[in-house]
Amino acid sequence: MKSYRKELWFNTTGRREFMNITPHVEECLTESGIKEGFVLCNAMHITASVFINDDESGLHQDFEVWLEKLAPEKPYSQYRHNGFEDNADAHLKRSVMGREVVVAVTDGALDFGPWERIFYGEFDGKRKKRVLVKIIGE
Repeated sequence: MKSYRKELWFNTTGRREFMNITPHVEECLTESGIKEGFVLCNAMHITASVFINDDESGLHQDFEVWLEKLAPEKPYSQYRHNGFEDNADAHLKRSVMGREVVVAVTDGALDFGPWERIFYGEFDGKRKKRVLVKIIGE
């Protein structure tokens, strides 16, 4: 069995952003040479997420609205966490959207269902953060 590891770095321009990282993960899979196995992608920061969904801009806007209703950014004073930081909402949003995804690899390709893509969700951005890609298989 072979193993491959790579860190993908992202620097978002906004506090919250969704990025389709599927092409980056597919590039990692090609580099790995693995044809059968699994890909794990996980956010290496507690205020970011990796998840699978459709790459449709209306859906991304719906996520933004829904998450803001669940855990509004402001007022900052509503959260006990916000003493020296102002990102309690980002921690909560990450909890809802998840930390990682696992995707099967079949015949050297990500084995997705229709419309599935891998996304990086940033909830406390404007700085450099990373996603771990770990691939195991043969």
